[in-house]
Amino acid sequence: MTFMVSAHTSATTPHGTPKAGLRERKKIQTRQAIRRAAYRLFEEQGYDATPVDRIAEAADVSPSTVFRYFPTKEDIVLTDEYDAVLEAGIRARPAGEPMVESLRQVTVESLRKITSEDRTELIQRMRLVRDVPAIRGRTAENTARDAAMISAVLAERAGRTVDDLEVRVISAAVLAALQEAMMRWVEDEGQGADLEALINRTMDVLNRGLTL
Repeated sequence: MTFMVSAHTSATTPHGTPKAGLRERKKIQTRQAIRRAAYRLFEEQGYDATPVDRIAEAADVSPSTVFRYFPTKEDIVLTDEYDAVLEAGIRARPAGEPMVESLRQVTVESLRKITSEDRTELIQRMRLVRDVPAIRGRTAENTARDAAMISAVLAERAGRTVDDLEVRVISAAVLAALQEAMMRWVEDEGQGADLEALINRTMDVLNRGLTL
């Protein structure tokens, strides 16, 4: 998910899901090395002033390797290993549980596992999404993909089709709400904002029917 952190290769996936194999773990490690090198350079030089070949050099890989994992520079910021973990986590929640509550539990559980390095990277990611037009434009594609995944799970639970209007509205609403909570966290980060508290507050707004 665009606004979440990258999953650790050593992290336990939800509810006993088997860890990735050695080959996949190596791929994840390479992606993480590229991404972290990129974030470091973006912080030092700025996004637009950082070419892919410089990122490759800092990550000790070839430019072709960077493009094999990330087709565009924007994808370095927007692509992560969290999506599969998110979907598995949602599907592991009770079938009768409201989607808002399922997303609250899965998101908060994941946040409690992240390291300080991940948290720093997450702040950088959200700042880039906010400040770089090229990244902001590509975010819509990722959001559509995430919405389709949530719609599929919600449709299964409710016995509806994935193109049902109510299903699509709920999926879009929870993603937009989470994105807004993340942006608020980045804006208030210097004031010691609590991301978990913001997520819970956001989900409470959805649960009570968007009333003030």
